[in-house]
Amino acid sequence: MDEREWVATMTTQQERKTVGILIFADVEVLDFCGPFEVFASTRPLGIHDDQQQLFNVVTIAEHADTVSCRGGLLVKPHFTIDEHPSLDILVIPGGAGTRREVMNQQLLAWIARQHLHTTFTTSVCTGAFLLAELGLLDQHRATTHWGSIARMQQSYPAITVLDDARVVDEGHLITSAGVSAGIDMSLYVVALLYGVDVAEQTARSMEYDWHTRENVAR
Repeated sequence: MDEREWVATMTTQQERKTVGILIFADVEVLDFCGPFEVFASTRPLGIHDDQQQLFNVVTIAEHADTVSCRGGLLVKPHFTIDEHPSLDILVIPGGAGTRREVMNQQLLAWIARQHLHTTFTTSVCTGAFLLAELGLLDQHRATTHWGSIARMQQSYPAITVLDDARVVDEGHLITSAGVSAGIDMSLYVVALLYGVDVAEQTARSMEYDWHTRENVAR
């Protein structure tokens, strides 16, 4: 057994980290599909076997009903907020639906509970508004979609909102700018956990030109 085969054998189902991606009505499609593709595509360095993923990736919604995303894409969630596996990473995407979900106390309470146990709680685009509403971003730096920067600054003055970073790393909390920035944020998380080489391998497998290391506020 060579070294690559040994690494693949050691990457068992039990060792995989679980990524939970929240979805809701009118969620921006690439906000959640981009991170899903990144985490689902990540393998140990030099391994391309589909059975050797480093992450289990699941979608989670408030209810089991099919979710109608922006543009009409219909997605059946894997789990609901009442029953799902323990999460290592939480991804909160954005989209027009966040204007409604920011007032959804049941969903906000669920996010707060998950944040107590995750390694990383992350947001894409206007998903940051849900974290902001909970006060989790107070006294932190954060970012969101460029078109919502001013609204976040006005609504949540305790947050230092950055308009010049694609990804903002505040340790447990990582926020990203709009839409495609969620791909960069997810690759950045892969790099934090498994190294830049693994993240670059993932980006190559997606044929994605990854430049986020040059535009991360740490």
